[in-house]
Amino acid sequence: MPKSNQLLALFSHSDGALLLPHLRPIFLEQQQVLVEAGHPIQTIYFPLDAIVSLVVGLSTGEIIEVAMVGRDGGVCVGAALDGRISLSQAIVQLEGDALVCDVGPLKNIAAQSPGMVSVLMRHEQLAYSQAQQSAACMAAHDIEARLCRWLLRARDLVDTDTLHFTQEFLAEMLGVRRSSVSVVAHTLQQAGMIKYSRGRIQIVDIEALRETVCECYGTVRSHYEMLLGKASHAGHG
Repeated sequence: MPKSNQLLALFSHSDGALLLPHLRPIFLEQQQVLVEAGHPIQTIYFPLDAIVSLVVGLSTGEIIEVAMVGRDGGVCVGAALDGRISLSQAIVQLEGDALVCDVGPLKNIAAQSPGMVSVLMRHEQLAYSQAQQSAACMAAHDIEARLCRWLLRARDLVDTDTLHFTQEFLAEMLGVRRSSVSVVAHTLQQAGMIKYSRGRIQIVDIEALRETVCECYGTVRSHYEMLLGKASHAGHG
């Protein structure tokens, strides 16, 4: 099945045809920084099988993920709605392919297309709702439930039960110590939900993970369905 981006698929045929000449393929490397917080946005990214985390940095040097973007969305698309400065850092969580375009062409097409503006605004609502849900999840739910949410969300975006992440990276994204991730990963492995080796997590029991995950996973999925439709769901299986 050809790789695709579901946000691009929501644009009308005419808008997509206008944008197509400005899209170019790119391979995103794991932990590559696409844009820094506070910097002007020059490029818009549409992941195909890569996953990008939007993170907020603290003065202590820690970073915390506020949203995860994969083939169901875009990175920095708010620039087409005149959001010129990035308010978060975008870092590649899982390497893979993407399509990119400069801000100018997408902004020009959107300026002539109320339909495209509507899609982009709903996408930005989703990014905001993810950030809200992430804040609530950090405050209210334990690390085990949050790690399950994170793994399920990543799986949804790549349609594979094997995810290549180090414990250090997971700890960074969850805003916890590596030792805490090690304990929880060991617990999930003992329960038969995952198998973990250095830099590689294999989901073994998807249903058990879904029973352990916090409500935030389902809430984010329902927001996608409400705002962008069922087509924006990845990984139903």
